[in-house]
Order: sequence, then structure tokens, then C-alpha cells
Amino acid sequence: MTAEHHDMSKPFVVKAQPPSTTIQTRGMERVPGVTSDTVGASRLWLGTVTAAPNEKGPPHHHGEAETGVYVLRGRLRVYFGEDFKEFIEAGPGDFIFVPPHVHHIEENPYDELYEAVLARSPDNIVVNLGD
Repeated sequence: MTAEHHDMSKPFVVKAQPPSTTIQTRGMERVPGVTSDTVGASRLWLGTVTAAPNEKGPPHHHGEAETGVYVLRGRLRVYFGEDFKEFIEAGPGDFIFVPPHVHHIEENPYDELYEAVLARSPDNIVVNLGD
């Protein structure tokens, strides 16, 4: 149910939306929850993200958006820097912050599913740079 069906002066529950309703990157599935489309949010995109085992996405960035991630399950590597030679790795209970406009690649190099909560502001901006 979308924001126009709710009293916007009170909290309400939002069900996860189909992944097809938001921008995706190959190898990852983003499921929107609190967004401009679902609740009329003007400065927040909140959802979940999963990456299949041994999956590596393409280079991309998130434009002006700041990205915060909380890892629930599995591990994720985020490659960045010149020729994507640098990386950080996070596991369950860790937070990741990706500043605006930083070109990066996300990879789940392990045999376990990666799952996290993803917040982006002002919206889910994804600019895929190609392979």
C-alpha cells in the first residue's frame, strides 16, 4: 500500500515491494521498503539487499546519494580506488558507509548468501558504469 492511502501524520507499516520496482545492479537484488514511491519519503530510501554466493557486480556509483549498509548475514567486499585495487570487507553486525559519487564494485566472494539492510539518501540512485 502506498503513502496516499495513509494518514501521513502517523506511523504506518509498509510491506516490502517487488525488486522490479527499484533500480538494480547485476548480482544483487534490492528490495524497496520505505521509499518515495511507497510512503512519499523525500530524503530516504530504505530496503534490503542480497547477493548470491560467489557473485560480483559491475562498477557503479550512487550519484549524490550517501549509502549506509548493515550486514545481517554473510560477508561483502566493496572494491574502490584506482583500478578497484583497494577493498573493505564487512560481516554480520558491521556497518558500511559509501560516500556519494565513489565508484565501487560489490562482491560476495563466499559460498554463503549475503543479506543486509540498505539505506540511501536522498534516494536509490544507481549509476552502472558497465563491465
